[in-house]
Amino acid sequence: MTERGKAAIFEAANAGKKVLVRTARTRSFESLKELGVEVFSLDFVYEKSRSFKTLNQNLAKEVLEAGDGAVYCVDGSAAEDNSVKILKKRLKKNLAVVGGVSKITYLVEKAGFAGCSYTAVSAYELEEKKGSLRLPVLVYDLDDKALAGDAKLILSDAFGDEAPASFLSFEKTKKIPLYELDRQKAYDYSTAVAIEEIPLTEKKRFTLEDLLAIIVRLRQPDGCPWDKVQTPQTIKMNAVEEAYELLDAIDSGDPNKILEETGDVMLQAVFHAVMQEERGEFTMTDVLSELCGKLIFRHTHIFGGDKAANAADALSVWEKNKMKEKHQNTFADSVNDVPKAFPAAMRAQKVGKRAAKAGMDFAGVEAAVVRLKEEIEEFLSAQKTGDKAQINAEFGDVLFAAINAGRLAGADAEQALKESTDKFARRFTLAESLALKDGKTVTELSEKEWDEYYLAAKAALKGAD
Repeated sequence: MTERGKAAIFEAANAGKKVLVRTARTRSFESLKELGVEVFSLDFVYEKSRSFKTLNQNLAKEVLEAGDGAVYCVDGSAAEDNSVKILKKRLKKNLAVVGGVSKITYLVEKAGFAGCSYTAVSAYELEEKKGSLRLPVLVYDLDDKALAGDAKLILSDAFGDEAPASFLSFEKTKKIPLYELDRQKAYDYSTAVAIEEIPLTEKKRFTLEDLLAIIVRLRQPDGCPWDKVQTPQTIKMNAVEEAYELLDAIDSGDPNKILEETGDVMLQAVFHAVMQEERGEFTMTDVLSELCGKLIFRHTHIFGGDKAANAADALSVWEKNKMKEKHQNTFADSVNDVPKAFPAAMRAQKVGKRAAKAGMDFAGVEAAVVRLKEEIEEFLSAQKTGDKAQINAEFGDVLFAAINAGRLAGADAEQALKESTDKFARRFTLAESLALKDGKTVTELSEKEWDEYYLAAKAALKGAD
């Protein structure tokens, strides 16, 4: 405590003003007691506060209620104390704040972090900061076992439960695996845990930054012979393949497969971002900034003044904002913006849906089916001519008309066709096995026999399909 701080305390005490101390459970409180003045501890505020945020708000409230001319003593640096930061915003009365030696600085030196970049966070605000934790990290204010247990779960999720850690206090330093953080003998105001930087090859948990670092390393001149020679063109179809593998994983319902394939899709995005950064076009930060900005801009029913009472309203707001964002001044702009690389059924459904927003659509499913029948008749007429180009064109019209009918009925063309193809494959497999079981040569079966076996397979798989 500085001489100036002591003078402020004596002046307040002599004037009958309150001297408040944030906590009486610190070494600095002992030096305060030696001054021989009456002090009021705010330890009771800790017990009634549910979170770090409410704790500091409640502390600030108690200090403000202490009256004009009071003195507020905090352990550690006043500049690092969040309750003091709140006070400065609300302060209208004469109030002196007296700080001690920075607790964080002391613990950082004990952890060996001095002289390097590090993250320091109070255990009380760890939940709020968990998405931004980076090594090396110091978590202080671990003043009880329960809080240490909560911190252990968050830190283990970020860095692995066997990450090497230092259990710190003003009294000692002890090396422990992270999973033992809540198994120590004692905890007090000075208890903290420090985790040093972990080499990439020894990590058990990774971040987006780690993934970027790995791809950059693989692309270096002495990196992987395959990875370093890839270009956006050579690997562009990998993104399509990985996306379909993710769809298969989702359909399987296996969380482990979904986990793996989600990572593979992410790899493609990061790989392309790294290649573009090499060319000086954009970085991964640009990608994330573009994505987050887009999400905020399109969700004006959440981040702006629009309203959405249901999913349909939300989608309408999204589409409106999307057209504005992409400078689509006409509905034709929107129709032509549907990627040509989409699977044909998916693209057809999206084109029909966007045209419908301009009012160009069938009155209902029945009207769409009438058009489908017309297109089938035109296809049959073309088939009689033997003109391959005409047949192909009319068959495309049949498919487009069928997709429109399905869209109006609420069907997903791509998913429906996929499921029907899978269903046919299952039925065909069983039909063939039934024929082989009867000693038949399948290539010699008549149309009628194939039909009988197929219907038998369909009946056997009823319910499973």
